[in-house]
Amino acid sequence: MKFHLKTLSLPELEAALAPVQPSPVAVRKVFAAVFAHGASTVEEVCRAPQVPKRVADFLREHAEMPRLTVVERRKAEDGFVKYLFDSPLGGRVEAVRIPIFDHKYVVCISSQVGCALACDFCMTGKLGFQRNLRTWEILEQVMQIREEADRPVRGVVFMGMGEPLLNYTETLRAAQILSHPAGFAISGPSITFSTAGMVPAIRRYVREGHPYRLAFSVTSAIPEKRLKVLPIEKAHPLPELVDAIREYATVRRERAMIAYVAISGFNLGEEDAVALKQAFEGIPIKVDLIDVTDPQGKYLPPSPEELKAFRDHLQILGAPIARRYSGGKDIGAACGTLAASQYGGVVLPAPPPVSIS
Repeated sequence: MKFHLKTLSLPELEAALAPVQPSPVAVRKVFAAVFAHGASTVEEVCRAPQVPKRVADFLREHAEMPRLTVVERRKAEDGFVKYLFDSPLGGRVEAVRIPIFDHKYVVCISSQVGCALACDFCMTGKLGFQRNLRTWEILEQVMQIREEADRPVRGVVFMGMGEPLLNYTETLRAAQILSHPAGFAISGPSITFSTAGMVPAIRRYVREGHPYRLAFSVTSAIPEKRLKVLPIEKAHPLPELVDAIREYATVRRERAMIAYVAISGFNLGEEDAVALKQAFEGIPIKVDLIDVTDPQGKYLPPSPEELKAFRDHLQILGAPIARRYSGGKDIGAACGTLAASQYGGVVLPAPPPVSIS
């Protein structure tokens, strides 16, 4: 049984290579060859500088590095690029390359094939849950996008297909590799997990003291409304989620990010702002407003006037309010539209690799 080099954290790699007793430097060189330098085959790893012959011979016999296949790339008018990947383990997932001004990218990645949470405005939820992604499948999304990028990848958000905290072990291992100095060298605070409210996993996350950020999808602080669009409200009611968010904000000594999907005529009244204030009284928060994007047309984004009025109502929170830009709408890359299927946009050929130091 071969081990997959892109699935192992640095301590796990050291354990896998123990039979040939490599030096710490040799282990780190193998790790860096895989993740920092993006080797695509075991042979490339074996030829990396300072990888001893006995280690290389062991890797040739015992290691493997299958890859995701890029089925399609589509570029939106605003510069967002959506990738459709096919996995040899079965299923397709999507990831999005997000331009940040003109100097870096953030990559939005998937953690599951499909999703079990069935949020009513989310196309991924319509697919149902198929399986969790392995660590290497999660990292491969970033690696292949990085290979083609003309500027560095400086952030990763687990906001693609799936609920990342339902795939806890694999996503956390991926984040550890993403943030390792010899891995992708992306800072911990530049990695964000979005959760619809998996309270037990949130509490575990806080206990373990991870450096990555959480974003909490609330969408309504009126439980009856929240239940209409987020079925997880039945399993983990809002008061339970708020208690977990309070613990998160207290332990980390920072404002908790509350993601609020803005839906016209549904959750943008004065009563919705009052409910948010009452629910989060005494908890430092910041609110990200995200226009709903529903290809089915069941839910509509707010008009400028409706959004402005709601932002005025939210002033009672005394908290920062931001409107998150959800780009790539014309290619199905906006929040809630990833569904391993194609929309409009320009189909891009595979560009030549770009080396980024």
